[in-house]
Amino acid sequence: MADKREIALQKHREWQGKIEVISRAPVNNKEELSIAYTPGVAEPCLEINKDESLAYEYTRKGNLVAVITDGTAVLGLGDIGPSAGMPVMEGKCALFKRFAGVDAFPICVDSKDPKVIVDTIVNISKSFGGINLEDISAPRCFEIERELIERCDIPVFHDDQHGTAIIAAAALLNAVKVTGRQERMGNLKIVINGAGAAGISIAKMVNQIGFGDIILCDKDGAVYEGAPSNNSEQERMAKVTNKDNLQGKLADVIKDADIFVGVSRPNMLTKDMIRSMAKDPIVFAMANPTPEIMPQEALEAGAAVVGTGRSDFPNQVNNVLAFPGIFRGVLDVRASRITDSMKEAAARAIAAVIPEEELRADYVLPDAFNPAVVDAVAKAVAEEAVRLGLARV
Repeated sequence: MADKREIALQKHREWQGKIEVISRAPVNNKEELSIAYTPGVAEPCLEINKDESLAYEYTRKGNLVAVITDGTAVLGLGDIGPSAGMPVMEGKCALFKRFAGVDAFPICVDSKDPKVIVDTIVNISKSFGGINLEDISAPRCFEIERELIERCDIPVFHDDQHGTAIIAAAALLNAVKVTGRQERMGNLKIVINGAGAAGISIAKMVNQIGFGDIILCDKDGAVYEGAPSNNSEQERMAKVTNKDNLQGKLADVIKDADIFVGVSRPNMLTKDMIRSMAKDPIVFAMANPTPEIMPQEALEAGAAVVGTGRSDFPNQVNNVLAFPGIFRGVLDVRASRITDSMKEAAARAIAAVIPEEELRADYVLPDAFNPAVVDAVAKAVAEEAVRLGLARV
């Protein structure tokens, strides 16, 4: 780990940033200068002034995404501030370009006030074709995203919530097939440990697809209606999950569960807990860098399918499987927003990249570098946007 730390620091110092601005217009002589800038630049300005939608044709807006954070929930590092979050935002921009050919620009907002953050993003939104929110703490992130969706005329997507949920749902769709649970879809018991942004979004997606009854757990145990520790988002979720109003710690509510999904802290799940689950349980322990239980331990305890958030184990829940294709799809059709059904379409597209005959316990998610993923997700999302009447081309 020490070597990797030094290598990472050395490379970042060497790079001095992971992205750069490169001109698409030649400016090598007076004639080229007069076209790209004054006086020629006045012509597209006048056309856009008459019809704002022409910004998609005369500028880079249609392929440009803002990657925005306030630095309050950066990776597993917590509230480290906007400047310290910049390397992550740059990295996200590099992934946008590498995987989907989408230009992205990092923006770090120095405020924790949701109103200030929302107003800032709204006021700069005309420059972009989409907004990717990143590493903003819960429950503020829910309020910020909801307000932005209402006020912006371009797609807004909080990747920590929805990207993780989409990939987890794709993994579960295939894991259910591997473990022969298709016939029981709708009647499965799912326990999600971690009731923050990712956990709540996963619960929403799992509920939307119809896997079965979901029990969210946080540090105080099961989330149920009226629990004194519930925040507003958890109380909202309690109304559509945990149908039997189960109470108690994770060890109490995980008994007979078919599926465990962890987006919490290291070492929260034990072998005994897995042994108490239903036969051939599905375990996705996604705490990073140390999962809720190490994969080998989970397998030894009887888990049939195991996934983590790490690249050095099979079935990595990696958001890069979702967000590049999602934004590629919405930008291609100039969609005005990203809906729940578009997210579900993305999850199903990711799952379908692996032919059923190739599915196996250690292969329920495609590799992040599988070139079929972005195209499949972009196509599915774009088609759903068109079906919903949200496409503008």
